Amino acid sequence: MKVGFITLGCDKNTVDSERYLALLADHGGEFTPELDDADVIIINTCGFIDAAKQESIDAILEAGRHKSDGQCRTVVAVGCMVERHKSELASELPEVDLFLGASEMGRLVPELLSRGVLDPEAPLIAHPGVRLYTGDLPHVRYLKVSEGCDHGCAFCAIPLMRGRHRSFALHDVVREAQLLELQGAREINLVAQDLAHYGRDRRDGNTLPELLSALVNDTSIPWIRLLYLYPTGITPKLLELMARAPRVLPYLDMPIQHGSNEVLARMRRPERAHTIRERVARLRDTVPDVAIRTTCIVGFPGETESDFAQLCDLLEEVRFERVGAFTYSPQEGTSGALLDDDVPMPVKRDRLERLTELQRAITSERYERHIGRQVRGIIDRVDDVTGETVGRTVWQADDIDGITRFHGSAAPGSIVSAVIEDVADDYDFVARITGVHEASAPILPVARAGRSLPVMAAATTASYGR
Repeated sequence: MKVGFITLGCDKNTVDSERYLALLADHGGEFTPELDDADVIIINTCGFIDAAKQESIDAILEAGRHKSDGQCRTVVAVGCMVERHKSELASELPEVDLFLGASEMGRLVPELLSRGVLDPEAPLIAHPGVRLYTGDLPHVRYLKVSEGCDHGCAFCAIPLMRGRHRSFALHDVVREAQLLELQGAREINLVAQDLAHYGRDRRDGNTLPELLSALVNDTSIPWIRLLYLYPTGITPKLLELMARAPRVLPYLDMPIQHGSNEVLARMRRPERAHTIRERVARLRDTVPDVAIRTTCIVGFPGETESDFAQLCDLLEEVRFERVGAFTYSPQEGTSGALLDDDVPMPVKRDRLERLTELQRAITSERYERHIGRQVRGIIDRVDDVTGETVGRTVWQADDIDGITRFHGSAAPGSIVSAVIEDVADDYDFVARITGVHEASAPILPVARAGRSLPVMAAATTASYGR
């Protein structure tokens, strides 16, 4: 049975999809990147904002066309949007045969077995924790360390879709990292709704610094990157570990959302502007050359021009390396949706454009200071036609922070030394390779687009469902 999979939304969804593919492979499912060839199509939906919901619905409708006009006979919609809107979706989308919310994924295989989609006689080959990868950068992987969120920010529906915060056991996370390394991972990106909350709910003494220490000690993965930590969770213990462990990259994704205390209070954020300033200062004092990425929302209810000016002033002062900015849209079920959405859309768009232009100049200035310096890099791909070598520096996360164009050659997955020669297109580097450290070859099979999956991996450990 050939399975097509569409993954939408965040990197945490990507991790989930890789786990689901492993479950399906263990029961006779064979991944295909071509939806025209799929017997069953599964859409892992996102329900974070309205645009993501529309993208999910469009993907479901596309799968429905393959069902009506092609060889697909089963369409399954899963994930965050389904968790919140299952009944409405079921009434409006009859082309979908099965809806499963994010909390119901333990039913995926039993449901497909009962419908004859999977082969009940397929031999089980269980390798708990192995995930099947279908992208084109097998050396870059994401490692989810917890599920859910306890913060309750006024604009965010994640707790409604993913539930309360639950940390995975440290030994399970480390074991999964080891398996990713065996599949050829050279960079792992730790992801959660808030990495800083890791372990607090388990009360076993293992928090984020202990997890990082275990990953450093028990794997040889050369690059470990931290994505999404709230400012209040950046502790001296964490910073000291980052400073002394070169494999933990000098990089943090630290969302602030705004720079006005009044707006932060209405957003129900746990920090205020002075906390943000203090954490950034401590971070830069302790971790040399750290790159900090953040996210901001403009146009939250009640945001005045003065509030927006305070956000811009904070960005000018702190000078983050990168900022992802968004216009606010109310989400059903959140406390923010009860507020009057009183900032007109043209004003939101104008503020977004002004913030983006401000940050473009800041990013350019922050990047230009690296020209002439030696830096570590990772090679992501080599163009088959032009021979161009493309990758990233330690200051660039996959898919969100631009690229580095390297003069010189190295195989994908290689860790290189390079000298920064220029900044291009505002967000990219140009660098010359001065040394190459070859990547290790994968030991376990990795799912690749256009190639059938060997039935080599199976269910994740039970702890991931807790």
